[in-house]
Order: sequence, then structure tokens, then C-alpha cells
Amino acid sequence: MAMATARHDGGGVRPVQGREARRRWGGGRVAPARAGAACGRGAAASNYGFRYIPPSSSLDDARAVAELVIFSAIDDLLEKTGIAPSTINILVVNCSVFSPVPSLGDMILNRYKLRDDIHNVTLSGVGCSAGLISVGLARDLLRVRPAAQHGAHALVVSTETITPNFYKGKNTSMQVTNILFRMGGTAVLLSTSKSMARFRIAHLVRTTTCADDSSYHCIFHEEDVDGTLGMNISRNILATAALKANFTAIGPLVLPHSVQLFYKLFLIMIKYSNGRVKQYHPDFRKAVQHWCIHPGGRPMIDKVQHSLGLSDEQMEPTRMTLHRFGNMSSSTIWYELAYIEAKGRMRKGDRVWMLGISSGFKSNSAVWDCIRPAEVDKAWASCIYRYPVATPTEALNTVS
Repeated sequence: MAMATARHDGGGVRPVQGREARRRWGGGRVAPARAGAACGRGAAASNYGFRYIPPSSSLDDARAVAELVIFSAIDDLLEKTGIAPSTINILVVNCSVFSPVPSLGDMILNRYKLRDDIHNVTLSGVGCSAGLISVGLARDLLRVRPAAQHGAHALVVSTETITPNFYKGKNTSMQVTNILFRMGGTAVLLSTSKSMARFRIAHLVRTTTCADDSSYHCIFHEEDVDGTLGMNISRNILATAALKANFTAIGPLVLPHSVQLFYKLFLIMIKYSNGRVKQYHPDFRKAVQHWCIHPGGRPMIDKVQHSLGLSDEQMEPTRMTLHRFGNMSSSTIWYELAYIEAKGRMRKGDRVWMLGISSGFKSNSAVWDCIRPAEVDKAWASCIYRYPVATPTEALNTVS
């Protein structure tokens, strides 16, 4: 598959804030059995409506900022890859909390005059892990496409437009989204052509615990007691059931056989030891070199780090992306990959684990094999020398 991206960083949630542009790109591929290749990556971020006092959250402002971010990312993608819009066979767009009519997919089709027979899918309400869901959907659609001389192409756009969802009420748990989230967007080109590939999709695993009521309500779009609409984030978001299910599903796909054998022996010992055996966690560090964990906030980052036994250096891309850009929903993990490459840590043959976490509760993973490391990353170019910086420790996140 081929993948390319571009991004603009915007003003955060402060009432008045300037905009600055950042761009990066890279890529990868998927073997024929898995369908695809990737050649670039990037995103755009802005909070257009929040540039006013009081904040403006009208439909026109939301649509304007969506066009700014999405069109900027796609323009850079087409420029970097040299792909003509008429060669794009599949379009998948995800945006959780902004779903206008016509859809964001239709907006893109109209702007770039894409082909009449394109497969156009727009996903909403999926949350911060929607980017990997969209990649998986595009990959599966590419698998069933007829063979083409220059390969089939799928454009995947992941974005979040928070402008119409600024919470103006008094519920503190619902005010978190105003502080933590920023708008982001990524345009990714997936292709069955290997010519520009930089990464290969090795595995993609999705798990959910939506059937459980507490998980289902952990992030809920609702009105407060005063009738003000907002996003309610509960402490149940730190529940690990979905994460554990995801780790259990992806473990046999990536872990060395020796680690898998030891874990199976551990399960047998647990069964016959009446709980006297110390808990054992498989060491995923023996199978993966780099980690892009969705930065859903410091408590969530701490929880994942503890569950996987990762070092501070392995969690550095996640924490530094949260520090620099904030939580940009489904596009944030691509900034983390950009951080790794900007630091010059990516090597040919390395494996990258992207982990998306979102409402529902959903946990989605994608494992990429690096074919060719990227050039110096442009998104972090002006500030990478300042990172890493000190961030609050897990102890400071504890609420008594």
C-alpha cells in the first residue's frame, strides 16, 4: 500500500492563537496477501472557531476548518506522491463528532473531481482509534480490487473537527475535552503498488468491549444537567479489558515462539496452582522496536506503559506528541511515528506497533514493518532539538 501525509498545526483551545504550518511524509507496503504499501504520512490541525472570544462553534466555522485541514493534507499528499486524483479508486474518511451533509467524503470528491465509480465511505462516531479502522477497511477493499497495471490506490483521511463541540457548561468532567483535544487531520495513500513503499502492514487487530455497559459509557456524548451538550469522560476509561483483549489477540501474531511457549506454560501453571504463581506478562519488546500509543491523556499513557512494561524512552514519542500537539484523536499516532523518524531512530527492518484507543471501549492495533526510513521529518523540524522534555510523572497523575 502507498501512504502519504501532510499536516498543519493549529491554535489549540485557547481563545486566540495563531496558525503555523507543518508538513511531513513517508510510507510503506503490504504484501499481496495482505494488500498494500505505504509511501507517505502527515496531518493538519487547527481550532478555527476557538480563535474568537467567546468561541464560535457554528456550522460554517466547523466546515471551514474541516476544509482547511483536509484540503491542505490532501494537496500535500498529491504533491509528494505525484498521484493523479483520477487514479484513486477508494476513499475512506473518518471524523467522529462532525458529520455534515453532504458528507466529508462528498466534500473531497467535489473538490478534487474524483472518479464516478470510486468507493466512498465516511465513518463517524468511532473515536480516536478510527484511523486504524479506516486503514483496515481500505486495505480490505484493496484486496478485492481487480489487478491494475500501476496498482490500485485508496485515500484514507482521518480527522477530527472539535469546533462545533466546544463545551460551554459547568461539568468539570466534560470540560476535559476543551483542554486536552486539538483538531488534527491525516491524508494517507494506500496502494497495491510497491514502487514507493516505505512500510508494510504486517498485522491489524481490532477488539471491543462495547457489550459491557461501563465500557460503553466511558466516553459519552450527552447533555449535562443544564442541557448543555458535551463529551462526558468517566474514570472507566482506564479499564483494561479491551487493552488486554487486544494484547492477547495480537500476541500470537508478533511474539517469538519461545515467548509464546513460555506464556502457554504459565497459563497451565495458573490453572493448577490455585493462584500461587506470580503474574507473567509477555515481553512485547522482543518483537517490536517502536511504539505509537494513542495519547489519550497522562493517566491512560501510564496505564498502557505499565501493562506492556515499556521504558520511558519507548513511551517518549507518545508523551512528547501529547506535550507538543495535544490529543488530535485518530491522527495523533502518525505524529508519533514522525517523532521517531525525526530522532533518526527508525531502521530498515524495524517493527512499529500503532495502538489506537477510543470510546466504546475499542482498542485497535496495527503493526508495520519498515522497508525504507524517511528523510528528516518536517513536522518536528523546528522543535525536535528541544525534545524530549520533562513531563509530570505517574505519581503526579494519582488522584486521592
